[in-house]
Order: sequence, then structure tokens, then C-alpha cells
Amino acid sequence: MRLLLVEDHVPLADELLADLARQGYAVDWLADGRDALYQGASEPYDLIILDLGLPGKPGLQVLTEWRAGGLSVPVLILTARGSWAERIEGLKAGADDYLSKPFHPEELQLRIQVLLRRAHGLANQPQLQAAGWLLDEGRQCVRRKGEGEEVELTSAEFRLLRYFMLHAGQILSKSHLAEHLYDGETERDSNVIEVHVNHLRRKIGREMIETRRGQGYRFSGGAV
Repeated sequence: MRLLLVEDHVPLADELLADLARQGYAVDWLADGRDALYQGASEPYDLIILDLGLPGKPGLQVLTEWRAGGLSVPVLILTARGSWAERIEGLKAGADDYLSKPFHPEELQLRIQVLLRRAHGLANQPQLQAAGWLLDEGRQCVRRKGEGEEVELTSAEFRLLRYFMLHAGQILSKSHLAEHLYDGETERDSNVIEVHVNHLRRKIGREMIETRRGQGYRFSGGAV
């Protein structure tokens, strides 16, 4: 999953970038509201983490303009401001969730997971599941529903499987997967996606990931 982090406090941004990378997210970082307004609307992000007190253009104005332009990506607001009025204004502007600083990294992690599931119609799932598989996002492993044996995943396999499970039943091209699994600074190679798909197939079964010639891949079964 590819995230945009908009935060002008460099030490906090560095900490969040490291935490989110460990959680398997590809993250682009911006510190200016004007840059965020353009990039958030032009790049294929799965979720945006937005600070309100930004140089260039305030975060609340950025969010308002995103929503006015039709951007539907989930937005989680981070702010040190704690008044009810500002929380309400953020939600009115189109924020999906609100987290006040300081916060525990695990709370941010769980809120991101919930927002991503909700965005894909899986809000009622306490754990991401699709096509008979349960994914442990904290430990980055997977097991069959009703069975206890866990399948260990590499970080690349985990990122790919999480994306497949959030989009179960959909046909995903290699270029689409590359856009959502790598940040804007990483060179994208569709052949690498094919390698990771084959590794996943060996671990969870070849039948789970269908190849659609000329189209891409489909994680079978749809969400359950």
C-alpha cells in the first residue's frame, strides 16, 4: 500500500517514515501544503496522513480542495491541536479520522489498517481475510482460516499479499501493483512483481493467484 505523509516536523516525519516502512508501507513524504495539494491529487495513493499546521498552505485548506476536486482517498489528520472545534472542522472538510499528537505508534498503525479495510468494504473484519486466508499484519504472516499453522512471508511477499487481499476478486495489472507497492523514489520493475507472485504461489498455492493473460493477476475467491 502506498501512503502520502504530509508533515513539516522533520524528526516526527523521520520517525513515522521508519515505522511505516517496517509495517510494509511505501511512503512518500512532503512538508509543504502546496506540494501536497498537487501530489495528493495526481499520484495513486491508498491513504494520506495529513498534518494541519503546514507551511505554504494549511492542511485544512489542502483537504478541502482535495475533496472539492473529487479525491476520495482516505485521509487521516495528525495535529497537535486539541480543540473540539478544529476536530469538527477537519471532519466537515472530509477527514476520515483524526489523531492528536502525541500518539502511540501502534495506535496510528491500527487506525491505518481500519481505514484501509473500510475503504474496501471490509470494515467489520477484526483481521484482514480473503479467499479463506487470514493475514496477521502485525507479525506479517498468513494462515488458512480454521487452521493454526502459519506461513512466514518476506516483507515483499507480505506487501503484495496484503494488496491482493484488500482487492480480492479484482484484476490487477503489473503496472498497477507497482504503482501501489513502491514509493515515488523507487524504480519500478514489473518483472520483480512476477517474481514475488511466483514466490507467493509456492507458499499459499498456485490456484490462489490467477494469471489473466494481457491483463494481470487476480487473487481468487473474493473477500470472505
